[in-house]
Amino acid sequence: MIEPERIVSLSREVESLANRGVSDIHAITRQTRLLAINALIEAAHAGKAGMGFSVVAEEVKNISERISKIASGLTEDLQVSVNELTALGRGMCFDVRGQRLADLSLNMIEIIDRNLYERTCDVRWWATDASLVDALTSHSPEGCAHASERLGIILDSYTVYLDIWVADNSGRILASGRPGTFGKVIGANVAKEPWFKKAMQHASGDQYFAGEITAEPLLNDSQTCTFSAAVRSKAGKQTPVIGVIGIFFDWKNQADSVLNGVRLSEDERSRSRLMIIDGNHKIIASSDTQNQLGERIELQTKAAQTSGYSILSKNLIQGYSITPGFETYAGMGWLGVIEQHLPTIDA
Repeated sequence: MIEPERIVSLSREVESLANRGVSDIHAITRQTRLLAINALIEAAHAGKAGMGFSVVAEEVKNISERISKIASGLTEDLQVSVNELTALGRGMCFDVRGQRLADLSLNMIEIIDRNLYERTCDVRWWATDASLVDALTSHSPEGCAHASERLGIILDSYTVYLDIWVADNSGRILASGRPGTFGKVIGANVAKEPWFKKAMQHASGDQYFAGEITAEPLLNDSQTCTFSAAVRSKAGKQTPVIGVIGIFFDWKNQADSVLNGVRLSEDERSRSRLMIIDGNHKIIASSDTQNQLGERIELQTKAAQTSGYSILSKNLIQGYSITPGFETYAGMGWLGVIEQHLPTIDA
């Protein structure tokens, strides 16, 4: 990759070379002027015999002064041009780096969107699984055990989940895909949880609920993004709701994988902080382990612009892109954000 900062470095090199050249010219003209003055003095001592030489010495003195003025003017003109070139170079650095960060931020949030879109498909599909319908219809221990077994098989294939739960209309969890790992899940009541309440209100099997990032106590306080849908009698789309399925996306591991997969060089990554933030500009994933989830960051977005960059300081750029959504998943207003310190530019 061509480093745009090289333009600034080259302009400074040109300035340095020109200044050295002008400095040499001034040194030579000073010596020439001094020799001319000495020659004038000697010519004066020689009287009439030195008059001709005096004219030559005076002319040499005048020429050296003119050269000195030209060199000084050249320094001033060159400085203006170099300063303009440096400013243009710095602006180009911000434009090139900033647009790259905006593009990478968009790619990052698009991967998240596509991943979460698949979760919305999963939860609606699994809500029609016969074993779940049977367990919620019969409430029998055998039916619930079979549903848990079925959920465990699903989890073996879909490793992006922490667990899958099935709750009846009262909010009591009847089945879990990992009862051996999360022993307090079965029998717990989730009637007050947003994902349960929202799914119970769905009017159609086409609807789903997507939650914000939370730490789930029943899953050992793991960070998760919960999706839910109503389970209906006879697995129909408009039939009565008999329970709710909740699927718990393994947010931390999957988000970290996305952040680590952003195509940055080792040098760029060492100067960068990559984040996923929610609609309130609070961090929900970060490449910087010092950042706390829920910490709010300052984001300088531009009106009506879904993707772009801002200059935070002399050499710090913040690229961002808001969720574009994917297919039937509209997104939740999350953003991909990358902050990066520019490489050191020779002053």
